Order: sequence, then C-alpha cells, then structure tokens
Amino acid sequence: MIAPPTDAEFNDLIARAMDELPPGRIKGLDNVAITYADNPTPEQLRKTRDGGLLLGLYEGIPLTKRGAGYNLVLPDKITLFKIPLATIARDEEDFREQIKHTLWHEIAHFYGLDHDDIRARERTE
Repeated sequence: MIAPPTDAEFNDLIARAMDELPPGRIKGLDNVAITYADNPTPEQLRKTRDGGLLLGLYEGIPLTKRGAGYNLVLPDKITLFKIPLATIARDEEDFREQIKHTLWHEIAHFYGLDHDDIRARERTE
C-alpha cells in the first residue's frame, strides 16, 4: 500500500497512462469521459459482479451494443478509484502500472470486451 497521491498528481498519472497505452487501444475512443474518484459510491459498487474491491468502472453503452439510434447521448464514463488502487500498489511504479492496467481494462469494456476476452488478449500481448 502506498499513500494516495493528491488529485492533481493522480490526474497527471492518468494522463501519463493514456499516453503510454498503445495507439490501437485508444483509437476510436470517442464520447468517453475519463475521470477519477477517491472511492466508488455504493451505487457503483452494486454494479460489480462480486462486490469486491473496485479499481475502475466503465459506465455506458459498449460499441458492440450501439445501434442506429445511438446519437445525442451523454458521454460514456470511465472512473478510476484512487484509494483502492493505492491500497493494492506495492510501490510507486506498481501504482503507475495498476493505473495503466485498470485504464486499459475499462477501455476494453467500452469496445465490448468482457473479462474473459480481456484476459485472453492480455495473455497474447
């Protein structure tokens, strides 16, 4: 566990993680707000499969489920949770890697990938 960074530092780390992701992973990422919070809300926790530790959350309509009527909608939202990420991090470098991994995981949900698909892609990279 590390001490959680300030909001400004966390925001900078998220921006750095975005810059470090392969371009193919963020190509087509449109109408998505990437934000952060200290912890998930009770409502966000209810959206998880097992109610466990929540590091990030994608809220929106994945690309694979959008139809012809998908227009004039609010942006999808990816939220990274600072305190849970800091809790699992062994050190500052691991914290940065956890942010990048969690960000990719939530972006993958935007593309319509489920957890099995994400794990399979991670094994082949």
